[in-house]
Amino acid sequence: MVEDTITDGKRIAQLLSSEITGRETGPLAAMAVVEADPDVEPTADGAFAYGVDRDDERVADVAVQPERAYLELRTGVDAGAAAAADADLRVRPKAVEPPRTLVFVESGAAVKAAVDVLVAAADAES
Repeated sequence: MVEDTITDGKRIAQLLSSEITGRETGPLAAMAVVEADPDVEPTADGAFAYGVDRDDERVADVAVQPERAYLELRTGVDAGAAAAADADLRVRPKAVEPPRTLVFVESGAAVKAAVDVLVAAADAES
């Protein structure tokens, strides 16, 4: 049996959203998907899909490209970058003030690792 690999950016973002909102206990219980755009269409530069807040503080934004989604970490950028590197996710800094970190989620299988990155980033700021 051959399973398809999910590499559609919008679908990856949807899976990530489900992981975040589906947890009622543990570190994700305080996180929420906010400002979601259900009609978002992926763009080459990345179209805003939704934000991720923890206790009403923005942790990250999620954007979609045609073949992947990415997190733009707003808090805990160093801890998030380290967690992403440990999970073998592509990561790069974004040169803005305050600094941010981009974490690329290139398949549905990488969603669990992306959740761990969100938790690491949020925990670093608490």
